[in-house]
Amino acid sequence: METKDMMMTSMSTMDKENGGELDKGREEIEGQEEETQQENGRLVLADGLGDRGPKSLTSGSGQQVSNGYTTSTPQSPREGSAPGSAAGAGPGPTGGTGLTGPLGGLRTLVVQQTSLERPRETWSKKMDFLLSVIGYAVDLGNVWRFPYICYQNGGGAFLLPYLLMAVFGGVPLFYMELALGQFHRSGCISIWKHICPIFKGIGFAICIIALYIAFYYNTIMAWALYYLLSSFRPTLPWTTCTNSWNTANCNHYLSSDHNVSWSNSSTSPAEEFYTRHVLQVHLSPGLHQLGSISWQLALCLLFIFTIVYFSIWKGVKTSGKVVWVTATFPYLVLLVLLIRGATLPGAWRGVVFYLKPDWEKLLSTTVWIDAAAQIFFSLGPGFGVLLAFASYNPFHNNCYKDALVTSSVNCLTSFLSGFVIFTVLGYMAEMRKQNVDDVAKDAGPSLLFIIYAEAIANMPAATFFAIIFFLMIIMLGLDSTFAGLEGVITAMLDEFPHFLAKRREWFVLGLVCVCYLGALSTLTYGGAFVVKLFEEYATGPAVITVVLLEVIAVSWFYGTNRFCNDIQVMLGFYPGGFWRVCWVAICPCFLLFIIISFLAFPPEVKLFHYQYPSWTTVLGYCIGVSSFICVPAYMVYHLLNSKGTFKQRLLKSITPQPSTDNHRDLFVTNAI
Repeated sequence: METKDMMMTSMSTMDKENGGELDKGREEIEGQEEETQQENGRLVLADGLGDRGPKSLTSGSGQQVSNGYTTSTPQSPREGSAPGSAAGAGPGPTGGTGLTGPLGGLRTLVVQQTSLERPRETWSKKMDFLLSVIGYAVDLGNVWRFPYICYQNGGGAFLLPYLLMAVFGGVPLFYMELALGQFHRSGCISIWKHICPIFKGIGFAICIIALYIAFYYNTIMAWALYYLLSSFRPTLPWTTCTNSWNTANCNHYLSSDHNVSWSNSSTSPAEEFYTRHVLQVHLSPGLHQLGSISWQLALCLLFIFTIVYFSIWKGVKTSGKVVWVTATFPYLVLLVLLIRGATLPGAWRGVVFYLKPDWEKLLSTTVWIDAAAQIFFSLGPGFGVLLAFASYNPFHNNCYKDALVTSSVNCLTSFLSGFVIFTVLGYMAEMRKQNVDDVAKDAGPSLLFIIYAEAIANMPAATFFAIIFFLMIIMLGLDSTFAGLEGVITAMLDEFPHFLAKRREWFVLGLVCVCYLGALSTLTYGGAFVVKLFEEYATGPAVITVVLLEVIAVSWFYGTNRFCNDIQVMLGFYPGGFWRVCWVAICPCFLLFIIISFLAFPPEVKLFHYQYPSWTTVLGYCIGVSSFICVPAYMVYHLLNSKGTFKQRLLKSITPQPSTDNHRDLFVTNAI
């Protein structure tokens, strides 16, 4: 990066009889400061700055932490911060901006480098950032996974381990990533040269994991789009048993059919529509023979990726506007569905089943494992998204408050979704004259595409509720896709700025095409088996391992004290002891607990009537390892390409490089 260096000047210490000359010299320096500030940067005199370190930079400075975005004012020291900000010295006793301490003491001259490159893009408004983070964190898992996990693990009793895992594990990780991204203003690859260069492979691993997720996650939205298009008719197609895809076991009933009996061998029209018409899994015997690609789903997925491309191709300026619709519309629909579900007969049975506490289950380790995994994947640290989003923030934005607000909204949304789902499950149990646990046996996408779709079909104004429900599913997924791909885009553009910075649109197009081609296997007749394999084995264990290494690198190698000093420079306050203990000890233990639990109790993967053979487990782990292998591979590469003895290479590999994009452009010289 080209930089223009300001000239170094010094000031001599004078005796008391030469006080007049000292004052004159001080006036000259202040005059140079004003003149140079107008041109390129800032010149500051601070007393003993080099000895005190970053903590003294903000002590007594009286700076105000920005909670809103203003594009017309400087947003970071690199962009010309005003004197008295966190990057400079506080007001001196004479009222100036840089002269502090005794006149005859040691003087430290602080000079800032100013980049000649154009400033980094920032969010247009504060709400653009908040809605983007909320839209990323609140995804499809909040709607189907949390309610299922909650009732399966003790109902209301599950909220205790869930909240404990959130407070001591999820939220500290969430806060850490926002602070890292905002301070270093870099994506998940290039940020590591400022933290611990030998761990740069973590960034590449995150990008590969994000691609794997894009291969299967968007397919679920393609299913929802197919449902949405099928909803524009007076009679929803999953309400009758007279279609070409139905079997003899199809049991057709409406809410008015009180004489219909439901048996264990019965299948609903909604189940057969989902399995035999949309997915067509009956045409595939398993992963060893996936079958042909469904052209209907291929077109739906193409439309989804087209929306994704034109939402993110210009950066956060465009995606920040799109999320005003995609992040807020789901809440409106959830509220409508909650009100409608609460008025259905039998809704109270579902709510009781959802919240009735079973305290004995808290003695089971499975409950705590599920709580830890749920809060981790719900908040979503480790996917590079929070780093990318925060890197577009103003330097002094209060990311601490952002972390608390967005993580709280995410957890409350999960809790609210449980009421939306279980009021309808209680209604279905009332209709079938079954227990709620028999109706709620389906988990994952089946809970939405079978049980909830069937309940909607039996409501008055079924077409209207079906349209808004599947629109909500699509928008929940779109937000997460925007975020996941933006994490990859930001990482690559920051790592290769000279090649990709002016070719963003073409790079995004190529990335979207790769994601579409990678998703073709999930569009086959056996595509649902591929989606389940990716979800359970290929991405989960890999991303948890990557985040564990990330926490260790930041807390133990970069250093918690240095990280807390960085936060103080940004926000004006030093993180409390709770956060430091969480980052150093509790979060690593939290992640290690999830990893060990996963290895000790691997999930039993089953979808519909297909039991995954043992070789598929090995295949899933191989896919996961293929992303994680970047971390040790880059460590070896970095050590081999460094010069000097092994000790010198190792020291260089763990020594952060000074940043050229924020307040760390400051150089300090002492003068007598």
